[in-house]
Amino acid sequence: MRLPLNLLALTLSILPSTLAVFADEAYSIDYQHELLGLPQPHTTFFHRPRSDEKATLLYTLSDLGVLGAVHPGTGKVVWRQILDGEGYLRAVEGEGTLVSGTGKNVQAWDAMSGRGKWGNCFTGQVKDIEVMETAAVGEGEKDILALFEEDRKAVLRRLKGATGDVKWEYRGTTEDLPFQVSTNVKDIFVVSLHGARGGYNLKVSILDPVTGKKVNEYTLTAKGDVHAPEDVLLVGANSAAPIIAWTDKTMKNLKVNILGKSGSLQTLPLKESDGEIVKVTIHAPELVQSMPHFLVHSQSAVSNRADVYHIDLATGNINKEYELPKLPGKGAVSTSSQDANVYFTRTTQDEVIIVSSASHGILGRWPVKVGKHHGSFVHGVAEVVQKSTDSYAVRSAILMSEEDWVMVRNGAEAWTRVEGLSGAVAAEWAEIPESESLAKTLEAEAHSNPLSAYIHRCKRHINDLHNLPGYLQELPFRIISSILSTDVTSHKPDGLVRDNFGFHKLAIVATQRGRVYGLDSGNQGVVVWSLKAFHISAGKKWDVKGIWVDSSNGIATIRGADGEYILVQTLTGKADEKMDPGDWPPVQSAAVVGSPAGPWILPIGLDGNPGDIPAEWTPKEYLVVQGKNGEVKGLKFDIQGPLAVPITAWTFQPPVGQKIAKVISRPAHDPVASIGRVLPDRTVMYKYLNPNLVLVTAISETAASATFYLLDSVSGDVLHSTTHEGVDTTQPITSAISENWFVYSLWSDILPTTSGLPASKGYQLVVTELYESDVPNDRGPLGSSSNSSSVEPSDVANAEPALPHIISQTFLIPESISHMSVTQTRQGITVRQLLCTLTSSNSIVGIPRTILNPSRPVGRDPTPAEAEEGLFRYQPVIEFDPKMILTHRREVIGVRDVITTPALLESTSLVFAYGIDVFGTRVAPSAAFDILGKSFNKMSLVATVTALGIGVAVLAPMVRKKQINGRMMTA
Repeated sequence: MRLPLNLLALTLSILPSTLAVFADEAYSIDYQHELLGLPQPHTTFFHRPRSDEKATLLYTLSDLGVLGAVHPGTGKVVWRQILDGEGYLRAVEGEGTLVSGTGKNVQAWDAMSGRGKWGNCFTGQVKDIEVMETAAVGEGEKDILALFEEDRKAVLRRLKGATGDVKWEYRGTTEDLPFQVSTNVKDIFVVSLHGARGGYNLKVSILDPVTGKKVNEYTLTAKGDVHAPEDVLLVGANSAAPIIAWTDKTMKNLKVNILGKSGSLQTLPLKESDGEIVKVTIHAPELVQSMPHFLVHSQSAVSNRADVYHIDLATGNINKEYELPKLPGKGAVSTSSQDANVYFTRTTQDEVIIVSSASHGILGRWPVKVGKHHGSFVHGVAEVVQKSTDSYAVRSAILMSEEDWVMVRNGAEAWTRVEGLSGAVAAEWAEIPESESLAKTLEAEAHSNPLSAYIHRCKRHINDLHNLPGYLQELPFRIISSILSTDVTSHKPDGLVRDNFGFHKLAIVATQRGRVYGLDSGNQGVVVWSLKAFHISAGKKWDVKGIWVDSSNGIATIRGADGEYILVQTLTGKADEKMDPGDWPPVQSAAVVGSPAGPWILPIGLDGNPGDIPAEWTPKEYLVVQGKNGEVKGLKFDIQGPLAVPITAWTFQPPVGQKIAKVISRPAHDPVASIGRVLPDRTVMYKYLNPNLVLVTAISETAASATFYLLDSVSGDVLHSTTHEGVDTTQPITSAISENWFVYSLWSDILPTTSGLPASKGYQLVVTELYESDVPNDRGPLGSSSNSSSVEPSDVANAEPALPHIISQTFLIPESISHMSVTQTRQGITVRQLLCTLTSSNSIVGIPRTILNPSRPVGRDPTPAEAEEGLFRYQPVIEFDPKMILTHRREVIGVRDVITTPALLESTSLVFAYGIDVFGTRVAPSAAFDILGKSFNKMSLVATVTALGIGVAVLAPMVRKKQINGRMMTA
C-alpha cells in the first residue's frame, strides 16, 4: 500500500494548486451579498448625477458608514465607499457632486463614479453639513457649510465647493452642543443645544453668509421638552422659510419656530386617534424654490395620520391646510420636489397615494403589493414623476421593519435588498438536518437485535414506496441537471435537503442589530429565514461571543456578551428558547467543549472564570482563557460532588510592557493525513502533531515590537517564541495555526540597530513548521513512547518539555492582511490553503501551502529530487496572482472573519466570509480530482456510449451469424 499512497501524494503535490476553481465555475459557485447597511432617513435621497440627464440614482450613507449609489431600476450597487462611520450626506442640486461629513472629515464625491473630488480633515467632530444654494460671485460651484464641535464649542466653516478650502470660519464663544446648520436665501443659522443633558434650550445664531460674522442671536425655551438631540424633530434647510420644530413631553403639541424670527414660536395641536401618539415625524422640502409647506406625520401603536401646514411668508403665520385620514397600521411618508411643487407620498399597509402640498386632492393611488414577510414600513424616500397633466408615477425606496430595503414602484414591489444582513458579527456552519423521523427510526434499529431490525427496515422500505411517484417525477430533472453540468437541487416541497456532494449547508449569521439569518450556501447564498433575536438600542451593537450548532438536532445556540442567549432551529429559524440581556452575568467569551453529556457551549465570565457547572457537563479538555489582567490561564475542572469546579492549572503573563492581542488554537476539525514529510533523499521528517497548541500574540506599543508565543495548553510550557522589532502595531497583526505549522503577518521596518540577517521593510508573512526532531527518521525524545503527557513529558521528574524543531521562512507581501483562516477538508489529504483577507483591495486570496513551504531552497534552483517533492526556488516576494483571488473582480468590504468547513468531497472546502458584505464560495486547493468540471462534455460521453450500444446491438447478430456460418463451413 505504500506505493499507491506515495503516488497519490506526488500527484496532489504537482497539481496546479493556484487553480482553486474551474475557469467555467467563476461567478457560478461563488456568491456575494453586496450590501451597504441600513439607509438612514436624513442621508438617503434620489439625485441626478448629471444635470443634463433625467435619470437619477439612489444614494445613501448607511448606519455602517458606507456611502453608496444604487440603481433604482435594478437595485444593484453602482459604487460604494467606506467612510468613518455614520455621518451626514448632502447632494449639490444641479451638480454631479455629493458632500459627506463623517468623523473629522468633509469630502466631495463624483455622483456618477463615486471617485473623490476633494477632502479635508479638521480637528473637531462633524455635526452637520449643508450646501449653499447660491454660488458665490465668480465661482461656478456651490460652497459647503460644515458644522463642527471643538472643545465643546460650535465651529462653522464655509468651504469652497471646488477645492474644499476654508473661506471663513465662525467660532462660538459659549460651551453649547452644536446641532445643525441651516440657510435661507439671505442668512445662515447655527442651531445649538444650550444647557445640560436632561434639559436644553435651543440657541439660534444668525450669521452673514459673506463674512461669517454673527448678526444676531436668540434662544428658544425648550428645557422641559428637549432632553436629547433626538427630541428636536426637524431643522429645515435650504428653503424660503426653514423651521425648527419639537414636541412637548406629552406629545400633545408641536412647537414650531421659523428660523430668523425670534418671536415666532407657534404651538400646533397634535390630534390623537386610537390612543396616545408614540412617534411624530416632520417632512419638508429642501429646495429654495419649493413652496414653504410641511407635513406632520403622527403614529400611534395601531394607526397613523398626517396633517399638512402652510407658512405665510408675509406674516410668518403657520396654518393647517388639510389633513390625511387616519389609517390602520404603520406607514411611511416621503417628500419630493419639482421646481416649486411639493409632493407627499404616503405608503401604508393597503395603498400608496400621492398628494400635492397645495391641496388635498389625490393625484395617484395604487394598492400595495409588497410581501408580508418584509414587515411594516419604517421610513423611505420617493421620486414622483408627472407623466401628463393628470397622470403621475412614483417609486419609493422604503426600509421595512424586517430590515429589508424595498423599492415600491406604483404600489408593487420592484426589488429587495436584504440590508439587515450587513454588519454581521458572528457566523457558523450548520448541516441541513436529516428528517427527524428517519433519525429516530435509524436510532431505534441500531439498538434492536439484528432480526427485528431487518424486519423493521423491510417494513420501512415498503412504507417508503409512497414516495416513489415523486422520486420518478424528479428523476428526469436530476438526469438533465447531471448531463448539463448544473448543480442538483431538490424540488421537494418540504424545503432544504442534503445533496450528494455536501455543498448544500446552512450558514447561521448573527448581525450587530440583533438579527439572525440562515443562508443556503448551495443556492447562491439565498436567505432561507431571518429572525429578530433581541432588540438592540440605537448606538449599541450586539456583541456575540459564540455560536454552536448541534447539527444532529438542528439547533443553533447563540450567546451574547450581556449574558443573553437564544436557541434557534437551523431549518426554520424558529426560536426554541431565549434569555434576555441582563438575566445572566456578563460573558467574556464562549467555548464549545465536550463532556460526558455531549458537546455544549460554555460561557466564560469577565474575569476568565466559567464558574461551577454540573458534574455531568464537565469539559473533557483543558480550557485556555484570559484573566481580568489580560493574562492567559489554563483551567481544568475538578469534580466535587454534584459540581465541577474550575482550577487554574497554569498562568502565562508576557513580560512587562507587552499586552496580549490575540490567542488562537488549532481548528476543531483539523485532520492529519500524514504524520511526516518525505525529504528528497526519501527520509522522513516527522511532524510535531500536538493537539494542544495555542499561539499567543503579544505586542508592545512603546517598544514597537510583536512577540509570538507557542504554548502547550495542558502544561502551559512555552514551546517556541519569536520577537519582531520595528513593528507598526497600528497595522493589522493576524495569525493562523493548523496541523504542524502556524503563520502570521505584520508590518515591520528596518531599525538602525538591526544586526545579523538582512531585514526588510514592509508587510511580511512568516510561516513556521514544527517537527519532532531535526534529524530525519527520528521521532525525538518521545519516539519510543507509546503515549506521553504534556505535564510529565518524560520519566525524569521536573524534566524540561520536549521542544519541537523549528523551520521558519519570511515572505514579503504587497498589502496588509486583516484576517487569516485555513481550508478544511474531510480527511485532510488535500493540500491546505491559507485564506487571507486583503485590506486595501477588499478581496480574499487563497495562498497554496506549497508556496508557503519554508523548506524551499534559498539562492539556488531545486535538485530533481527536490522538484519531485514539490519544492521550487524560494522567492522573497509573494505576488498575489489574479488566479489566487477567490473573490475575482468583486470587492468584498468590511470582512470581519472567514470560516471554512469540509464538503463530502475530499477535494473541496466551503468558504464563507462575513462582515459588511457576505461572500461564499467553494475551493479545491489540489484541484477537483474527485468531481468533473462543467467543461467536461457529458453529452459527448452519453452520445458515444449510446452509439457504441447501438453499434453493439446492430453488429451482434451479424457477428453471431458469421460465426455460425463459419462453423458450418468448417464442419
